[in-house]
Amino acid sequence: MRFTLFKAVKPKPFIYTPRFYDPDKEAAEKRKAALGLDNTLSESEKLRLRMEQRWRRNKNQPSDHPFRSISLLIYIGVIGFGVYFIFFTDFIDKLLRAFGVGN
Repeated sequence: MRFTLFKAVKPKPFIYTPRFYDPDKEAAEKRKAALGLDNTLSESEKLRLRMEQRWRRNKNQPSDHPFRSISLLIYIGVIGFGVYFIFFTDFIDKLLRAFGVGN
């Protein structure tokens, strides 16, 4: 780049080419690609389509394992019983007396 004292450098022109977006056409292309009829999608679009299909499939499947809710109820019950046993009975006093700490 040449430096001159009184002459300013002209900025580069802004070149914008508008693109036409047709959501119906894009949805039709995705459906064709999902069925394997037409392969006009790029690799990144194919990857995005596969991820979208997998998320949709996983979303429709129940995410909770049947034993997860049962085990959660068991944990809550054990914790609740422990809190009751410690705070609302004299177990701690008896335990401390057994070790000679309390009166």
